[in-house]
Amino acid sequence: MKTTLARRGPHGFTIVELLITTVIMVIVGLATGAVMVDAQSSWNVMYGRLNSDVIADGYAAKAKFDAVMRGASRENIFLGDSGSWIEAYSYAGDASTAVDCYWRFYASGGDLIAEYGQLDPRKTLNVETVCRNVSAVTFRQFGYAIQMTLVLDNGKQTNTVVSSAVAHNQ
Repeated sequence: MKTTLARRGPHGFTIVELLITTVIMVIVGLATGAVMVDAQSSWNVMYGRLNSDVIADGYAAKAKFDAVMRGASRENIFLGDSGSWIEAYSYAGDASTAVDCYWRFYASGGDLIAEYGQLDPRKTLNVETVCRNVSAVTFRQFGYAIQMTLVLDNGKQTNTVVSSAVAHNQ
């Protein structure tokens, strides 16, 4: 015996079913959009923080300080009052047989300054601005190790850089 199903009305979705589905899809789309906008906003904030001038200045100051202090004579390092400046003597080149030049780091007008010159007779040969946005700098010495604590502040972001180097030359 063969049974057939009788059709009862037209096939398809009712308007209520379509409206419910549409509302659900709109809610899912809005939630997805809100998550994407929030993620993009957070990414922009982090990118700005990582590529700001205080971060770049901190890297530049650390690199310069490390390079100079590693080449300095460990016997001739002088600190200013309360560590406000540091002066280190070094060899001008590979052919030098005696300590014959100096490097001096200090803060002036919101900049970290590196001054370079010859010792005898004392003469400044170059003054270089290493970084800007300096709000504080302190130098300390622990044996042959020299430490610089540098605080950079551009009004929006503050970055503290602590750099240590060991003077290798005698």
